[in-house]
Amino acid sequence: MLEGLGKKSGKKALIVATIVEFITSFEMNDIKLLQQLGYQVSCATNLEEAVHQDRIEQLKKKGVKIYNIPFSRLPITKQNINAYKKLRNLMHKEQFDLIHCHTPVGGVLGRIAAHKEHVPNIFYTAHGFHFYDGAPLKNWLIFYPVEKFLSRYTDVLITINKEDYKRATEKFHAKKMVYIPGVGVDVEKFAPRQSGRDKIRAELGLKDTDFMLLSVGELNENKNHASVIKAIAGKDITYVIVGKGAKEAELKTMADENNVDLRLTGFRTDVADFYDAADVYILPSIREGLNVSLMEAMASGLPVACAQIRGNVDLVDDENCLFEPVDVDGIKSAVEYALENRKKLDEQNLKKIQAFNLIAVEKLMSDIYEGG
Repeated sequence: MLEGLGKKSGKKALIVATIVEFITSFEMNDIKLLQQLGYQVSCATNLEEAVHQDRIEQLKKKGVKIYNIPFSRLPITKQNINAYKKLRNLMHKEQFDLIHCHTPVGGVLGRIAAHKEHVPNIFYTAHGFHFYDGAPLKNWLIFYPVEKFLSRYTDVLITINKEDYKRATEKFHAKKMVYIPGVGVDVEKFAPRQSGRDKIRAELGLKDTDFMLLSVGELNENKNHASVIKAIAGKDITYVIVGKGAKEAELKTMADENNVDLRLTGFRTDVADFYDAADVYILPSIREGLNVSLMEAMASGLPVACAQIRGNVDLVDDENCLFEPVDVDGIKSAVEYALENRKKLDEQNLKKIQAFNLIAVEKLMSDIYEGG
């Protein structure tokens, strides 16, 4: 068993992540598990860049202490030097029994500070290493040696896809390395419902017979929505993207130039209804760890078409649904196949996603926190 872990009261745990939205989106279950094990949970994150202030209150209502650490997403900055100093001072003052680091910058600064302050149990979840099969050379030159070195300061290294787990077990030096299937998905919450389909299609002005293609995620370069727009140019398809980001104006212009009916909804809290409304879900990302929206779509009984990359291949077995990220013809074929074989793929996806059920993932994480 790891040092000091188990169901003892009075223990203190710290979760470190660059931005608070990451914690409220992906770490609420871990917080719940730690509290159930008797830990007072704190979070160290950048509150100054918080987009949704209500999420900070959400954490406070759950009894979580929140410390503002001015992380920058850019690794080598004066801001991160200050963040490291504040993080180390916090650890020195509070004497945490366990620290769980997330996000690249949070993972680096958190583990160095925890090592220097002799935190007895240092956990790190890699939500998709920046080096992977086919990654740019600069990623391997910069990120690989850093992660390999810091693995020496890691008691438990958690990976969420099989490619990362294989590489970690072969090359890294953490005391313990484990694979869990992502953060899990609530299969009950995302079970398909006709009411969601009716609601969203009415809002968008779509008939039940109109072909709706859906993506969920930030509008950025990595999500690669531009390739989908090129692939469906001139076709009778409504492409809906739930999310916001820097590429919004560029995607709108590209859609107009390619005669694509593109609908950008921005951030939505009723994303489950959008899965119900769609005919096919598409994830064209260049890089992922284990994408949550893809799991949610599968739990909604949607056929999916996705890039043949790390993480996605852990979820999707049918090679006809996979494509190279920038292969426009491959995207066309995968979307057509998914639509034509919807009933078969619906059943396959609903069956496959059971292994990624939130309940199963929570059990694994609970065992990991307890040192089992």
